[in-house]
Amino acid sequence: MEKSFHVIRILTLFAILCANGAFGISEKPMMKAVVAHEYGAPEVLKIEAVTRPEPKDDEALVRVIASGVNPADPLTLGGKFAKEWGTHLPLIPGYEIAGIVERTGANVTSLKAGDAVYGYPTFGGGWAEYVTVKEWEVAPKPKSLSFAEAAAVPMGALTAWQALVDVARLHEGQTILIHGGSGGVGSFAIQIAKMRGARVIATASTANQDLLKQLGADVAIDYTKQKFEEIAKDVDCVLDPVGKDTLARSYAVMKKGGIILTLVARPDPEELEKHEIRAEGIWVKPNAKDLSEIGQLIDAGKIKPIVTQIRPLSEAIAAEQQAETHHTRGKVVLRIADEPKN
Repeated sequence: MEKSFHVIRILTLFAILCANGAFGISEKPMMKAVVAHEYGAPEVLKIEAVTRPEPKDDEALVRVIASGVNPADPLTLGGKFAKEWGTHLPLIPGYEIAGIVERTGANVTSLKAGDAVYGYPTFGGGWAEYVTVKEWEVAPKPKSLSFAEAAAVPMGALTAWQALVDVARLHEGQTILIHGGSGGVGSFAIQIAKMRGARVIATASTANQDLLKQLGADVAIDYTKQKFEEIAKDVDCVLDPVGKDTLARSYAVMKKGGIILTLVARPDPEELEKHEIRAEGIWVKPNAKDLSEIGQLIDAGKIKPIVTQIRPLSEAIAAEQQAETHHTRGKVVLRIADEPKN
């Protein structure tokens, strides 16, 4: 009897230890993820086994196939947006995803298991095998794109769409100057502007002049050899993802009543008043409706993503270091899992 009692105690203790993760055994499902336990340079990132997230009633669990790398990622990793975005440590980066819905919470109505989706999870988490999303953060993946290509779309396309369509209301007959036209935002902005009938002037380095033309730019400016203000005149709109001197030199190229759309800097009120123009800071937001519309335009052949590299998750640090340069042609994408065969 006493022996049986001791056996029961040992088995109970073993079960408790297993439940708490002892011996490498846990009742909670695990996943591989890129994690930062402190803010800093890309080198703080580690690939670890972490607990798989559980979807709340208003969330879906997505199995991530690919996740985009963004120029703003190093800023998030450095802690710059800790207050604005509510990011906290440990941090899993990844604000663009493409994957397959694994299961949904009780209150989710627009998604179901097996759906191929792409989108922008507000608080990241995409550099992992699984991530939870709200319904309004994702939309059906464009059928014409692979998952890796789709993962290059959400943030760049949403930023360009919300800036040019929702804020500037760009239309036929207008002229827009797009700085950084070969980048993740600029490459989409050129295509969206042309689709809306605008004349497009775009800047990029020497190596990317061909890409500007391929995307539809009417005038391609090599900023390493030419001053854009000597070529661009009387423009209705400027899209500026650069800031600093680029923004300062942009005021004088604009028409009265024009608008500057800035992604990274605060415009000078005195310059705005002097040139009788206005400015809007663009802060991209997840939006399933916008993503759906962008996806339809992609499938119609009117917009396409530019993917420079597809790297394995193991190369996340190198991908983040590339993002820090702010000179990526199009987008770099991390492949989390193999592309589904059907």
